[in-house]
Amino acid sequence: MLPGMSKYAGEEVLVVPRALLDEIGAFQGIQTTGLEQAVRRLLDPARHFFMDRARAEADPCHKQLIPYCIFRCGERLLHYTRGQAGGESRLHAKISIGVGGHINPIDTGNGRTGPAAYHAAVAREIAEELEIRCASTQRIMALLNDESNAVGQVHLGIVHLIELESAAVTSREDALAELAFTPLAEIQDTLFERLETWSQYCVSHLAAGC
Repeated sequence: MLPGMSKYAGEEVLVVPRALLDEIGAFQGIQTTGLEQAVRRLLDPARHFFMDRARAEADPCHKQLIPYCIFRCGERLLHYTRGQAGGESRLHAKISIGVGGHINPIDTGNGRTGPAAYHAAVAREIAEELEIRCASTQRIMALLNDESNAVGQVHLGIVHLIELESAAVTSREDALAELAFTPLAEIQDTLFERLETWSQYCVSHLAAGC
């Protein structure tokens, strides 16, 4: 086991073969073209499986599927600083606009597979990390891939945009520190360099009016 990977011992995460991403169409950054079909193929239970996380973190031949949920209230985006309690030490102290995590076998409870298991994981991750006291709507807005660093090389993001009726949101976890809503333009002007790379891609995409 690689140094620092012992904390993942026993955890299994959902992965797809990198070859599937190549079939869909390999890309760098944000991808919206053919989104519905691409997500359908990624969530096809015949095309993904669970792998030991410690192994997956060191295996660029597979991509861990990560729901990456962005919360918007009017012109403001929710953001936070990743605390040391977070599961990915390589991202500590970075600012993020994305909430989410890995899909685990627990999400297949009650016979769920494919999209049903995936969306159960999305709901679980949000409920574990945030308390939301307002109505909301959501949609999948993009895929996200970043081959420029070790974290990105083994993960593939499915980006959800969640529109909130109000900013009545608080953190449930120490891993989400300094939670705040800030206008998109201000994030772009003053916080951009402190954002993790996935959040940089998403902020630029939203700022372009997408």
